[in-house]
Amino acid sequence: MTKLNRHTCDCIVIGGGAAGMMSAVCASQGGASVILIEHTARLGSKILQTGNGKCNFTNLHMQADCYQNGNPDFVMQVLNTFPVQDTLEFFENAGIYHKDRNGYVYPHSETAASLQSALRYEVEQSGVTVFTEQSVVSVEKKDGSFYVTTNTDSFCGHACILATGSKAAPKTGSDGSGYTLARKFGHHIIKPLPALVQLTSDNPLCKAMSGVRSTGTVTVFADGHPVASDTGEIQYTDYGISGIPVFQVSRYAVKAADSKRIVTAVVDMLPDFEAETLITQSIKRMYQHNTQDIVTFFSGLLNKKLVQAVAKSCGYPAGTTMDALGKKGIAKMITAFKDFSFGITGSRSFDAAQICQGGVSLEEVDSQFMQSLLCPGLFFAGELLDVDGKCGGYKRVYGKNLRFRIGVVFFCIRIYNGNNFSYTVNAEVAYARRNSTSKRGKSEIRQIGEAGCDTCGFYQS
Repeated sequence: MTKLNRHTCDCIVIGGGAAGMMSAVCASQGGASVILIEHTARLGSKILQTGNGKCNFTNLHMQADCYQNGNPDFVMQVLNTFPVQDTLEFFENAGIYHKDRNGYVYPHSETAASLQSALRYEVEQSGVTVFTEQSVVSVEKKDGSFYVTTNTDSFCGHACILATGSKAAPKTGSDGSGYTLARKFGHHIIKPLPALVQLTSDNPLCKAMSGVRSTGTVTVFADGHPVASDTGEIQYTDYGISGIPVFQVSRYAVKAADSKRIVTAVVDMLPDFEAETLITQSIKRMYQHNTQDIVTFFSGLLNKKLVQAVAKSCGYPAGTTMDALGKKGIAKMITAFKDFSFGITGSRSFDAAQICQGGVSLEEVDSQFMQSLLCPGLFFAGELLDVDGKCGGYKRVYGKNLRFRIGVVFFCIRIYNGNNFSYTVNAEVAYARRNSTSKRGKSEIRQIGEAGCDTCGFYQS
């Protein structure tokens, strides 16, 4: 049997995505020796897919209703402790300047690669030891230490951070393996389901509408009750509906469908118009254009493919003239424009999903330090946690999920030397140290030092 190479450190981070890299950097800058393990060949591959390659990495308007989970207090505790401005300052110190587009924050370069490069450089400069192409076989805790075995090496650390990601976009390395590791330590996993994902439909007119992009309002109904709604550019596809407003409501549709509820997505194709006004105007115009076919007549309102599909759903052939349609037909068509129904059968797979809903239950995680309530020394970061947010930089600080921020900012690593408490590492300390040359940074270090272990357990050397 081949003998594995043994490596020891204070803190082992499993997962080299955005959350894992940031966690490793914060721990190292706080004084811990850190090993980062990634099972793919490169760190931060998933970052490159965010924001269509531009990486909308945060949002200036953070509110509890932007996130979905079973514990809203948890989210607010995180948001109130580490505000958006601190996020922006951190990345500016890393060389990432930002631009604001109605609250949506992008790197000034408008390239996700710049964020990936900046984080990878921070990892290198912080002295983190990185192991790539390492598949974790097992994680165990013995005698107060964590033992991680991979396909080629073994590792021992006083603390362990799980930042393995979810099951979304598995080609980037998010294979769901972290759920298995968390379960081994007794954690309950809320069933992972796709989120921010395209919805599939059994409406036979989907193919006829495919390829059209048009502003609309989509409302999801579960067993006849509205559960979510959003407005924006809807993309009609041969399998169903897509686009940002669909992504925003997809979480609720997917969850309801998984619970075997009857799910319907109703689209208002003309959200800027009142139905009664349109009916009155169309009837008036009909008398002047009574020989026009219905597709041409309504083409000034909607794409012809949508008009044709709606006409077919109403039982009117494409060549039907306006005089044949009549007043009742006009009212029927406009009502259908404002209330077009898609029976939702589910969603595209994890391969197409931007993030997941579900994950490690927040009831089993300390919201201040992101430490497991079941296993001291075990911490969580990133999409592994049961928090999912809207599109727009709510989902991650890197354009995907709040859970990134949670894992980065609020984990606290207590490292013991035998029975003697040595020190505590948390993001507050790391941030202060990083900015120790600034007036604000010096003040923060002084405050932390004065507080001592009563607040975060950090001792100045």
